[in-house]
Parts: sequence; C-alpha cells; structure tokens
Amino acid sequence: MARVNGKGSFTAEVAVVGGGPAGLLAAIALAAAGADALLIAPPAEPDHRTTALLAGSVTALETLGVWQACRPHAAPLAKIRLVDATQRLIRAPEVCFAAAEIGLDAFGYNIENRHLIAALEARAAELELHRIAAPALAIESDPAGVTIDYAGGEARLRLVIGADGQRSLCRAAAGIGTRRRTYPQTAVTLNLAHARGHDDTSTEFHTESGPFTLVPLPGRRSSLVCVLDPASAAELSAMDGAPLAAEIERRAHSLLGKMRVEPGRSVFPLAVETAEIFARGRIALVGEAAHVVPPIGAQGLNLGLRDGATIAENVAEARRANLDIGAPSVLARYDAQRRTDVTSRTLAVDLLNRSLLTDFLPAQGARGLSLYLVDRIGPLRRALMREGVTPAASQPRLMRGEMV
Repeated sequence: MARVNGKGSFTAEVAVVGGGPAGLLAAIALAAAGADALLIAPPAEPDHRTTALLAGSVTALETLGVWQACRPHAAPLAKIRLVDATQRLIRAPEVCFAAAEIGLDAFGYNIENRHLIAALEARAAELELHRIAAPALAIESDPAGVTIDYAGGEARLRLVIGADGQRSLCRAAAGIGTRRRTYPQTAVTLNLAHARGHDDTSTEFHTESGPFTLVPLPGRRSSLVCVLDPASAAELSAMDGAPLAAEIERRAHSLLGKMRVEPGRSVFPLAVETAEIFARGRIALVGEAAHVVPPIGAQGLNLGLRDGATIAENVAEARRANLDIGAPSVLARYDAQRRTDVTSRTLAVDLLNRSLLTDFLPAQGARGLSLYLVDRIGPLRRALMREGVTPAASQPRLMRGEMV
C-alpha cells in the first residue's frame, strides 16, 4: 500500500494518473502483481459512450477478475458487416466477417463505458488500491523520481503512468510533443433502442462522409457512431428525439426497424494524434495521452488497454529483477513494444477513412478490389480477422490470459 508520510503526503513505487479504462486496468494489474501502487483520479463523470472490447481485451479483463461484472451488460459481436452505401461509380462489395470462421464465439463485446468503469473501480476497491480522488495539479520529474501535487497534498513516485487523456498533464511534464492531424469530419455518438433484433451483428455503412456504424448492445439496443462533415453533424445532433430517430432509421436503411434515441449524446471532431515517444523522464503514457485514433474499427480503447497491460507487465518484470522501475531502459522497452502496434493500427484506420473521403477513382477502385479479395479468399479473410482481434506481435501477457 502507498505510505502516508504526513497529512496529505504519500510515497509509492508507481502512480497511475487518470481513471479511464486504460488507467484503471494498469492500476489493477499493478496492484494484483503486488506493486506499491497509487491511483490519482477524480470520480468518473457520467459516460454514455460505448466500447467494443476485442477478444484480447476481454481476456485481460477475465484474467484480472473484472469481466464477471461486465458480462451482463455486454453484447457479443458475432459478425461484422461492411456495406458500401456510397453513390459513387466504383462501389465495394458487401462483406460479412463471422467470428465462427476463426473458432471464436465473438470478435469481442460491446459495453457501455459506465458499466465497464464501474466494474474496474469495484475490482480496484477489492484489491484495496489506494486512490486519491482528486486531479493532479502539477507534476515535476527529476532523475530520482516524480512529484505530483494535488489538492491537499503531494505524492512522490519512482514511476508515473499518464492515463490522463488528450490534454495530458503527464505528457507535458515529460516534455513530450505530439504529431496531430485533423479530419474534415465530426462524429456523433449515442445509444438507441430498435424494433428488430441485431442478431449480434455490427453493421458499418460506408458513406461519402465516413462510417455510419451500429454496434449491438444487450437486448434490442445498439450504439451508433455516425461520422459526418461538421455542419451536418451539428444539424443531426441538434434534432429532437423523434426526428433524430427517424433520420437515423433512414440512414440505416430501416435495417433495425423503428428506433428510439436514448438520453446522452456526444459530438467530437475527428483527429489522429500520436506522442513522439511513449515514455520519458520516469513518465509512461497510455491511452489517449499516448495516441488518439478516430472511432473506426474499434481500435482506440483496445490500443489503450494494451498500453496499460504492457506497462504493468514491464513494471512487474523490473520489480522481480530488482531493477529501478522508472529507469530509462524500462521506459525504452515500453516505447519500442507499443510503437509498432500503435503506428500500424493508426495507419490502417487513416487509410480506411481517407478511402471513404476521396473522389479519386483509382483509390476507390483499390478499396473495392481489396474488399472483394478479402471476401473471396478465405485464408486471407481469416488471417485479417485473427490479426484484427489478437495482433500477433503485440499481445501482452494479460491478453493471453496470464497474470503479469
């Protein structure tokens, strides 16, 4: 347990700053491995968004004793259907991927973030992970450690894991810059109920403005990610419930029948942003502090969970070897482990998104041909499915069902 050195002052081996899923998973993994860990994060705000957890992420949650509380609130993704809904001259064929083809019951599960975070926080409490329920106000790193100031006190650590989002204070304290590129697109996300069953199938309509994706939730409910140009997104998100439901049903080609929009909507501009390095000066970055990916292909949070699992594994290994957990060699290894996974996934999402936006006929033709080949060549399709669910080169122990 973190040691109290006086009123509001703590000393611990490692602190996780930020209480989102990636940060919570890292903190739980560290606590389960016996590390002297501290979580610094204010209480979670209401979050109506959802996350499609791929199979490796589900395995990690099972391994940490979290998934049992998540399962009643999650819907399996047994099939993924891609539909070209553009009106362009060259259109891609419809493609349907089935998890059964690669021996899985589901590619993953879709769950509302509020249920995922509640399950993670409950497990953290079971492990008696010490938590400072306040935001970090200032962070200063030196060769011997890191000092974090918060309302009412300070903490001194050997390593800090920054899971504090796109405007990361931890990243700034480490002096790490980012490479950022914006898209002429805005995403509208919400949850809805519908008259017809979804058959555990996620359906992604590709349109000229970006994907329109319906992802199953338990019962006759789904989450929606609708990517549009900024003006159209503002117009859509401003609609009242009934007109909005009718417009979504129209865009969904009445696939799921009559719809009813649930409370809670999110609107955010699309961008891709990657930290120049994922760790420096006794600070390691995970989740959106390290990388921001558009909500396409369920990559963003799954990348963040792999970040959290990887840094926890590295810390556990360093402790077993009696090494300094914040040493440059430990941080360099983490950066190298995560770089290829993040770069390749970001590139894939970027290429898919750009292929939808372009009017360049050769690019449209290449996209159509690629999907045709994936649909027709079974070994290629199965290889892509396996790599999408469980990346061969970037599966930390938790994603393989092993404790760190």
